[in-house]
Amino acid sequence: MILSWNGFNLDLASKTHIMGVLNITPDSFSDGGLYFDGQDAVRQAQFLIENGADILDIGGESTRPGAVALPLEEELRRTLPVIEAVSKSTSIPISIDTYKSEVARRALDAGASMVNDISGLRFDPAMPKVIAEHGVPVVVMHIKGTPKDMQEAPVYEALVPEILDYFRLSIRIAADAGIPEDLIIVDPGIGFGKNMGHNLEIIANLKEFTMLGRPVAIGVSRKTFIGKILGGAHPDSRLEGTAAAVTASILNGANIVRVHDVREMAKVARVADAIKRA
Repeated sequence: MILSWNGFNLDLASKTHIMGVLNITPDSFSDGGLYFDGQDAVRQAQFLIENGADILDIGGESTRPGAVALPLEEELRRTLPVIEAVSKSTSIPISIDTYKSEVARRALDAGASMVNDISGLRFDPAMPKVIAEHGVPVVVMHIKGTPKDMQEAPVYEALVPEILDYFRLSIRIAADAGIPEDLIIVDPGIGFGKNMGHNLEIIANLKEFTMLGRPVAIGVSRKTFIGKILGGAHPDSRLEGTAAAVTASILNGANIVRVHDVREMAKVARVADAIKRA
């Protein structure tokens, strides 16, 4: 499975690809405030790239549980200078993590080359057209509710089938706007309107999502469910738990893993890939 666009070629069948997380926020659940300064963010981007990131995912708005929407201009102020600086010195794809079409458009013009939309193309009706016009891939993620209310007792009648139906609609929305299906990546949205049981069920049944014929991305890195399993471990103390969840995800069909600890998870992915190939 090769993802090819605008000079980029990601052979997702050859290995699991590492999407390195760079949150330019003061309040993200795990690394909020660490790279809020533009220069610190650029340095961290280079660190992630040097240590094995295949894709860099840059976001300016926290979507942690309970988060409220960030004003457009502030999101642009945080992300655009970093994207402009990093895109001049790297050859890997830069993804803009946003659900706002204007942020996506400005970021793509500034040097980004992918969009990661936590809303699955639902929150902003103009988003699909922006992506189609730029001819770039999009990660469509499943979310139940919004970041502000998504963790208020989420309930499903049939978890995996409901998420599959959600993706089918996202793919149809994308197609109607002119986004080729071969540029769509699906992400079941660990922690986005799911409790711990839901998250574990998704990872255990991740192969179900491969039936859509699209690459599967997943973000388990430092998530709350890992902390609960480990007895309340702080996000900084969830490295081993993240490694276990990443391994399980890869063995169950993930093509892209979105992680904070790129250096460590790149090694984890190499071993998991070797096991999977065997």
